[in-house]
Amino acid sequence: MEMTRERLKQYKSLLKEIESLDRDIDKLRDRTLNIPTVFGKVTASSHDFPYIPTRLTVQMDDPREADMITRRIRIKEKRKSEAERLAWEIEQFIASIPDSTDRQILDMVFLKGKTQQETGDSVGYSKGRISQRITDILKD
Repeated sequence: MEMTRERLKQYKSLLKEIESLDRDIDKLRDRTLNIPTVFGKVTASSHDFPYIPTRLTVQMDDPREADMITRRIRIKEKRKSEAERLAWEIEQFIASIPDSTDRQILDMVFLKGKTQQETGDSVGYSKGRISQRITDILKD
């Protein structure tokens, strides 16, 4: 997939989303420790021949609640994995740029969240030149 300015701008929000998903997953995992228990009936057989079926009452976690939490954890982990993949692609794109100044410009603007003016002051360019360099990099 082609790297665009819009994809690069997503980097900061991807990192925030990853942090948020981590917190959500931790909360859901904590909830798995507090799932209410219910009683259920199961069929068992005696240990010796003639294996006569017997019904036992067992105590277990509420299966509906446990399944719902497990599904939500799976969904959030999948979203987190996708966000991490997208953030990694952005980092790899910037790291693969051969020109050091261009790499610094993209790193400061998109990864570190600096303004184009701050970036220009750091690398010795004007704000307008920074914008031109970004446009030139993304055209290639």
